[in-house]
Amino acid sequence: MNSRSPSWFNVVSVTLGFAFLYLPIVLLIIYSFNAGRNVAIWEGWSTRWYVALWQDAQLLDAAWTTIRVAVISATAATVLGTLAAITMVRGGRFHGRSLFSGMLSAPLVLPEVILGLSLLLLFVAFDFARGFWTMTIAHITFTMCYVAVVVQSRLVTFDRTLEEAALDLGCTPFKTFFAITLPLILPAVLSGWVLAFTLSLDDLVIASFTTGPGATTLPIKIYSQVRLGVSPEINAACTILIAIVTVGVIFTSIQMKRSATERKRAERMAAAGR
Repeated sequence: MNSRSPSWFNVVSVTLGFAFLYLPIVLLIIYSFNAGRNVAIWEGWSTRWYVALWQDAQLLDAAWTTIRVAVISATAATVLGTLAAITMVRGGRFHGRSLFSGMLSAPLVLPEVILGLSLLLLFVAFDFARGFWTMTIAHITFTMCYVAVVVQSRLVTFDRTLEEAALDLGCTPFKTFFAITLPLILPAVLSGWVLAFTLSLDDLVIASFTTGPGATTLPIKIYSQVRLGVSPEINAACTILIAIVTVGVIFTSIQMKRSATERKRAERMAAAGR
């Protein structure tokens, strides 16, 4: 099979595309180490703004609120999204399937402004005090569908004979799910969790509609300060967020590759023992 080397047009297009996506992020990270306060003028390397960030109580409180909301909402969304995916794949043609599928995928296509406004009206109608938990519920609502899509794509290609073999050997459906099904779909579940965590971590629009006093997230805090001018502390805070997301993505990728390798090894051993 002959392989063609990429043309200059493809190389230039890919290079410009990656530069457009990642060059602003690289510049933000570099200027977070700027020694001067003016973010437009480079004055040498320094970590003084990371030290100043740890002394900024408001930014630290906003960061802690953001991480708590992201962890809780991502965990709840992963559980609910996985159950929803199992229902869609294994539930058959149950009554109301089309409505359930439409409601599950609605947050994927709805503009965030409309989703945030509708959630705000819901909380006002039920007289919920807006704050940490209303924002968490809102994040669960719009991240759950992403988890469901990721897990559902894995369940569609799942080998049901492994579950049937476990059931024939005397395992209960509950034990079969946790011993056979969940370990095999775990990479997709972890990917869904990381995706939900990332979406919650950088959400601004929905959080702005559903937050309340004492529950300011880091994106809201950064946006309110950027309107008055970008400060080096904000660059440092954004760099830390980028590092957290990057570590999460790398960890998930390693786990997925490790699970795939173990699964292939188990399949080869099973084939050899026949």
